[in-house]
Amino acid sequence: MSLFAIRKPEGSVRKKPFATDMKTLERETEVSFYKSSGPGGQKKNKTESSVRLHHPPSGLIVIATEQRSQVQNRLAAFRRLQRKLSTLNRVPKPRVKTRPPKAAKEKVLTAKKKLAEKKQLRQSKDIQEQI
Repeated sequence: MSLFAIRKPEGSVRKKPFATDMKTLERETEVSFYKSSGPGGQKKNKTESSVRLHHPPSGLIVIATEQRSQVQNRLAAFRRLQRKLSTLNRVPKPRVKTRPPKAAKEKVLTAKKKLAEKKQLRQSKDIQEQI
């Protein structure tokens, strides 16, 4: 099970990208351990093997509970956090506005004219039948 949550303080504006290297992440994140539930037997039920990482600079919360080992869950949580931060760091390309080409406009207009002609033909037949 994985969980991503983002908490952004009001009026916050991010100026520089978040660090994604392990040393910096270990310094910046708050790590907490807790008892998980689900399959895994007595070891999983008795030990605090689940890991929750809170990254205050970004407001992200990541959880890892898959493994029975706390060390493996911790590594999985840090990998998830790195992946999520790298997607947050990505700067989207500015959209370039484009106009449809003249040929495309003409194609649409001719299709509309054909439909209009069909409808006109139907109406004239309906009117003759009513008379």
